[in-house]
Amino acid sequence: MTVLGGVDIGGTKCAVTLGVSEEGTARIAAKKLFPTPGTPEEAMRLIREMLGELLAEQNGWSLEAIGISCGGPLDSRSGLVLSPPNLPLWDRIDCVSPLRESFGVPVALQNDANACALAEWKWGAGKGTRNMVFLTFGTGMGAGLILDGKLYSGTNDMAGEVGHMRLSEDGPVGYGKAGSFEGFCSGGGIARLARVRAEEAIGSGSPPSFCRSPELLETITAKTVGEAAEQGDPLALDIYAAVGRMLGRGLAMLVDVLNPELIVIGSIYGRQRSLLEPAALEELRQESLALPASVCRIVPAGLGEQVGDFAGLSVAMNALQR
Repeated sequence: MTVLGGVDIGGTKCAVTLGVSEEGTARIAAKKLFPTPGTPEEAMRLIREMLGELLAEQNGWSLEAIGISCGGPLDSRSGLVLSPPNLPLWDRIDCVSPLRESFGVPVALQNDANACALAEWKWGAGKGTRNMVFLTFGTGMGAGLILDGKLYSGTNDMAGEVGHMRLSEDGPVGYGKAGSFEGFCSGGGIARLARVRAEEAIGSGSPPSFCRSPELLETITAKTVGEAAEQGDPLALDIYAAVGRMLGRGLAMLVDVLNPELIVIGSIYGRQRSLLEPAALEELRQESLALPASVCRIVPAGLGEQVGDFAGLSVAMNALQR
């Protein structure tokens, strides 16, 4: 039994997790959540305190490694967080050394997409693969890459920033770029596309069920559009089909460039697979080379909505196995 500590540092909340890995599986033993404090120093103090409390609650457990998952940019080799957009005060903050000094075990840092990729590879849908891509498809669109049986993070931890790729000359904005992969395939991107389409429909006298008047445009979310699509709303169905086609276009690029055996997609894909998969796979068939496409499966996250809970634990396990 391997006892692991996991830390997730987010813009609005942080999570500290204690987990156990044995015989190729993992389970969450305990978890604490708290709002992200105003300063990184206070956040690190609380993380150390809460991880110590979780460990003390277990009878005789000995912690073996700690993994940290955080949005990028970051320097995983030095353990530094480099002012992510949602953590502007975290400028070159060392979040590895304080935990290593407090607990005396290996500590590693990875960006959240890489951490989720490791979790799916070790314990989820990607278990047993050598070439796997994980796509976040949640608040944003990013990728974690497992290539030739190991995590590939690039020269300066920027590998996998697929959300920046432009899929169309026009479209919702993501990464500051209209028509980007993240612009179409993210929660915010779906909402922005739906607001444009709903405003047009309202103006033509055919408001969709998810937005009956202009005053409600700002209340549109990917979830409300998805619920309307599940109930048969024609515009909502069309929006998700359009998103699915763009997802397929992005998948085709990844298939042709990386030749993976598996692409695992998290968050929104798992929740709305029935709406997205037909258009995505059809676009993938049309846009990718037949040979690499024939050996690549597209699946939702095997760990489901818990993939984020396992992310930090997988970084810890990866640190032990290196």
